[in-house]
Amino acid sequence: MAKISKKRAAANAKVEPTKLYEITEAMGLVKEVNITKFDASVDVHVRLGIDPRKADQALRGTVTLPHGTGKTKRVLVFCTPDKEAEALEAGADFVGLDDLILKVSNGWTDFDVVVAMPQVMAKIGRLGRILGPRNLMPNPKTGTVTPNVGVAVSEVKGGKISFRADKFGIVHASVGRASFSVEKLVDNANELLNTLMRMKPSSAKGMYMRTIAFATTMSPSVKIDPKVFR
Repeated sequence: MAKISKKRAAANAKVEPTKLYEITEAMGLVKEVNITKFDASVDVHVRLGIDPRKADQALRGTVTLPHGTGKTKRVLVFCTPDKEAEALEAGADFVGLDDLILKVSNGWTDFDVVVAMPQVMAKIGRLGRILGPRNLMPNPKTGTVTPNVGVAVSEVKGGKISFRADKFGIVHASVGRASFSVEKLVDNANELLNTLMRMKPSSAKGMYMRTIAFATTMSPSVKIDPKVFR
């Protein structure tokens, strides 16, 4: 068993592992037990009562966090030449087509979100082996396959994030940074959790939200009562 640091041990001691906290109290505690020296991401982990193997329960979607994530996302846009100016004006970091396809196919992945026009998807299909495992492949369900590339870029830069349930039915997402105020973190978390509630598959049986936990990088997790979001 790996030995933990004194700081981590002190942080662990402040969190009651079996207690379900109220969300504002939980966020305050998450900030308090953050032991990193950098501005860590505050993440939410939601275990849902779904079976992702069933097509109608393979949950994925987007949400615009009212206060953003605190991280400026680097956006790559695959588009035709007539749309390049629109993408750049909206704040895209990388814009192009064949040159960028070649660069990515050679292993370059120095970006956070990929937006593509529908008519170029056939060309970038072969990048699936690189983009797919990193959850970067454009998808109509997340609004990243669209002719309106400028709008898509603006939304991403404005705090729009995508999420999906993993094979265990757990959604992992960032709702801000440790430097955010408790109020901003609560606002962002509520926006995501309420979005998940609205997306509950009609075929999902039993309790939908099983567990909800917040944590920063390398900090203990703090759980809240999922009943609040039923």
